[in-house]
Amino acid sequence: MTTSAFCAHGARFSLWLALLACTKPLAVPGSSPPPAAPVAGVAVVPGVSRELADDRARRISRLGYQLALAVPPQKTEPIAASEVIRFHLSDASQPVQLDFKEQADHLKSVAVNGKAVAIDFRAEHLVLPAASLKPGANEVEISFVAGNQSLNRNDDYLYTLLVPDRARTVFPVFDQPNLKASFTLSLTLPKTWQALANGPLQDSTGAAASKTYRFAPSDTISTYLFSFAAGEFTRVSRTMAGRQMQFLHRETDKHKLKLSLGPIFRIHADALQFLEQYTGIPYPFRKFDFVALPDFQYGGMEHVGAIDYKASTLFLDEGATQDQKIARSNLISHETAHMWFGDLVTMQWFNDVWMKEVFANFMADKITQVAVAGSNYDLKFVVDHYSAAYGVDRTAGANPIRQELDNLQDAGSLYGNIIYHKAPIMMRQLELLMGEEPFRQGLQEYLRKYAYGNATWPDLIAILDARTPADLQAWNQVWVNQPGRPVFSYRRGGHDGQTILEITQQAEDGSARLWPQEFTVLLEFEDGRTQERTVKMTEREETLKVSGNPRRIVFNSTGIGYGVFPVAVPSAAELASLQSPVTRAAAYVNLYENMLNGRTLAPRQLLDLYRRVLPQEPEELNIKLLTGQTTDIFWKLLTPAQRLVLAPALEKELWAAMQQNPAPNSRKLLFKAYQSVALTTEAQTRLYSIWRKQQAPAGIKLTEDDYTALALALAVRDYPAAQPILPAQLARILNPDRQKRLQFLLPALAPDVATRDAFFASLKDEKNREKEAWVVSALGYLHHPLRAATSEKYLPASLALLEEIQQTGDIFFPYSWLQATLGSCQTPTAARTVREFLAAHPQYNPKLRAKLLQAADDLFRAEKLVK
Repeated sequence: MTTSAFCAHGARFSLWLALLACTKPLAVPGSSPPPAAPVAGVAVVPGVSRELADDRARRISRLGYQLALAVPPQKTEPIAASEVIRFHLSDASQPVQLDFKEQADHLKSVAVNGKAVAIDFRAEHLVLPAASLKPGANEVEISFVAGNQSLNRNDDYLYTLLVPDRARTVFPVFDQPNLKASFTLSLTLPKTWQALANGPLQDSTGAAASKTYRFAPSDTISTYLFSFAAGEFTRVSRTMAGRQMQFLHRETDKHKLKLSLGPIFRIHADALQFLEQYTGIPYPFRKFDFVALPDFQYGGMEHVGAIDYKASTLFLDEGATQDQKIARSNLISHETAHMWFGDLVTMQWFNDVWMKEVFANFMADKITQVAVAGSNYDLKFVVDHYSAAYGVDRTAGANPIRQELDNLQDAGSLYGNIIYHKAPIMMRQLELLMGEEPFRQGLQEYLRKYAYGNATWPDLIAILDARTPADLQAWNQVWVNQPGRPVFSYRRGGHDGQTILEITQQAEDGSARLWPQEFTVLLEFEDGRTQERTVKMTEREETLKVSGNPRRIVFNSTGIGYGVFPVAVPSAAELASLQSPVTRAAAYVNLYENMLNGRTLAPRQLLDLYRRVLPQEPEELNIKLLTGQTTDIFWKLLTPAQRLVLAPALEKELWAAMQQNPAPNSRKLLFKAYQSVALTTEAQTRLYSIWRKQQAPAGIKLTEDDYTALALALAVRDYPAAQPILPAQLARILNPDRQKRLQFLLPALAPDVATRDAFFASLKDEKNREKEAWVVSALGYLHHPLRAATSEKYLPASLALLEEIQQTGDIFFPYSWLQATLGSCQTPTAARTVREFLAAHPQYNPKLRAKLLQAADDLFRAEKLVK
């Protein structure tokens, strides 16, 4: 049977072996030649170079793929596949390169315009000869074995994850965002499996041991958005506001299902309604479905018609905190917003990948503000974004929002907290600068103008610039194209009953850069009066004139400014007296950043202040912020001896604060902090009793995941009864996916060093790193501060693996690997290991070097602050 017939009539499951046998001799047998082998036209080099992408975008149009894959029941067996690629070519004088990051032997046969051609495969590209091509319509038929790297194959399910350039790891493709195409997919699967893809299901046929699903052509999408998931799933269908939605999941907890399914569908519907109203554009694609995946690499991924989510973020139970519910709403809203921002209008090149992420986050914040009862938009914005953005922007590896990119193989390194957290702050400042309505009208024009196409950030800036008198080009240069943040200071003067504040801005790195921005200053007077004044900082120094003599000045009181703001050392009572929870959150962030910069309080002094503040803070999101900062100081900025001395008092204080707090969610956050710092025998015995009896403290609901985390916390402390705890917890878990996760973690928590050493050594093998979320969790336990004496020896090998991890892992894995490895280190020898590694690799990949400097920043600061 020809490839065309295979696609047209649907593969039978038994054909996958036959297809493997249909092997034509390769033009270049054996291994591929050295990279950069020249052909006429664009050089053939690994990855997807900008030169290649620009050449193909100029020459290729009207692109469509017809794919058929036959998935065998065993994940170790290869997936036979075929495809037909149709495109128009404006210039057929030069060869055309298809991207395929696999071994040469995966390619079985190639035909161009109905005639077989020799397989010319080199440097991750299948080169189609110019002699076989023609101006106008062309058709390429390929039979091959699908690459496994991005198919995420498990025993009873699989799913694709192809961002940013991973489509080429599965099938030959023009893998660049500005060559959008329609995909027609056929999947032959084990008979009990279900499937979901970008296009609507057209029909299905069954055989003895298999079932073939044929999907209608998808909407026109970029290759990184092509997606399917297949396996042992439960399918749920609901109609919301006249739109049918289908949901695939593997959750087995009936309580979670009962409590979560309604909100999951409702939040999607609310988000769609908001975005249609905000953008003025109806939902732009043919269908809207989604799937929940165990241990998905990200929170979610915005595939058109088939959104993927990490299951644990969607399925909550009665023990869920308000923060978890807000996070779920925000995640769903984020992925739904991508349907307009990223999917309808897509970046031309991945240097602008941040655009789709910033608008998804920006819209998600707006949606959650109106969709979740009791959510405080401004407070959530401060708590979610500022600490995360500062955590990168304060480092020697800080990167700008918009980065250069020469080859798509490096695109994954562009992702990080600057894109997800600084960019929304920047966008909020831009909205303030322009005004809400002109900003919204500009976005609507942008979406209409570039719908179903591609655009750049300068394209959008040009549209927005026409709607404001402000100089957006100059504004854009420092906010978007450069890294870093300003540090503010002020001088106080005045006479005749007037106070003058001379506020100065200086770049943290000492440069002359200026961040034009707006922020507020809260002024409190002796008579109880308060004023909140807006400062529009367009020059290096601004003067604020105040009638009267304020006794207290609080900078960035509404949490909209960006930088390190001056802060006077307050008392706990003064912090508690700040009426606005947003002002308190901004104050906590300011205090922490000033402490890290060595400007005000030392770490132990700030920790002691937080100990007095925590019992008085009524707001759940602020308790989340405070407990996070408290435990970070405790583990990262105190010596082991200091921790042992402080632990008894801190444990008692957290337990007392938990008991006296009337809000169940806040109680749970305080309990988690107690669990984190528990070092005394008394505290650990109490935690063990809670775990053994499965009896949570009064007013707190602990879930299966909470009890698993508790068991792991006791194991990493080598609690005397720890050895039987983990097997017992494993027996309590009913969901097979969660069972497998805990089984994977067991050797990382073993009490004997030899077992932990062997586990770490096993991570050098790529196949043992497939479940990236599991690996990151395991590394966190291997490198827990209580295991520092035995884990520091892993650092050289961990750093040596980084380049391989970037090539084999998904986009967030390199930084997560580094963060889990270095995040709790605090010794001078660990810092020296990092510096020696960097010194020994002067030509190291610049983007990976930046990631390493970002992850090592807490370690370098600990050198200065831990005394």
